[in-house]
Amino acid sequence: MTSPIRLAISTCPNDTFAFHALMNRLVDWQGLEFEIQLLDIQQLNDGLFNRSFDIAKSSFHAALLLADDWYVLPSGSALGFGVGPLLLASCPDTVPTHSSQVTLCPGQHTTATMLFRMFYSDTTTIQHALFSDIMPALHNKTADFGVCIHEGRFTWQQEGLSLVEDLGTKWEQATNQPLPLGGILANRSLPEDVISRAQSVIKDSILFARSDPKSALPTMRHHAQEFDDDVLMQHVNLYVNDWTVELADVGTAALNELSIRAKQVGLTDSTASELQIFQS
Repeated sequence: MTSPIRLAISTCPNDTFAFHALMNRLVDWQGLEFEIQLLDIQQLNDGLFNRSFDIAKSSFHAALLLADDWYVLPSGSALGFGVGPLLLASCPDTVPTHSSQVTLCPGQHTTATMLFRMFYSDTTTIQHALFSDIMPALHNKTADFGVCIHEGRFTWQQEGLSLVEDLGTKWEQATNQPLPLGGILANRSLPEDVISRAQSVIKDSILFARSDPKSALPTMRHHAQEFDDDVLMQHVNLYVNDWTVELADVGTAALNELSIRAKQVGLTDSTASELQIFQS
């Protein structure tokens, strides 16, 4: 019998939507067993660096640093147009300009932090916070700026916050590529047959959810920061797309572009390995 696969995903709605069928065993596990954890994205990144998981969701920033030891699975990624993190301000008509200002980011190795550093290098002091604590901190004016992800993309106006820039739009204008936010990584030490079957189960789970989207709502509600069903489904409609089912050529090209630009601005080493998408 195969040892259980330590599978970890984020609590964000696009992951709980995509993995709902897998988590509830509504698709065939193909002879595998899964031990499933749901964590904040920075906890996932940290766990990947510590080899705490066999297969897990990762920011593509972290994935670039882990490329020697991890494959990117073809299915499960968050990648697209209009999906980027938002740079928000606690006060209107302010922009990041000097180190006395504080910008909250959702974790050292998140793609959101990478984009802020890529486009706003050396402008403010960066501090890290749990993604769900960033908008409250801006609302309370305990930070000047925040890079907001997940449901915050749809609710920031309700908090009376100001938009400085959509970092995803800035990426799209600079690259003409969809923005790669995060994907599912598999440790290269796993047998290829196990990775292949796990990839198949993940893809089946995504297809199950897309065929009956409302069936995943109870799982999504259980883990969400925002409980409004319309907001949850807006999140899914934005982040779960054909590239989530299969990265394909466009997804591969976007990952290559991210790698090139990360090296250009010194966010990864010039000799860093390229991301490799697992081929079953």
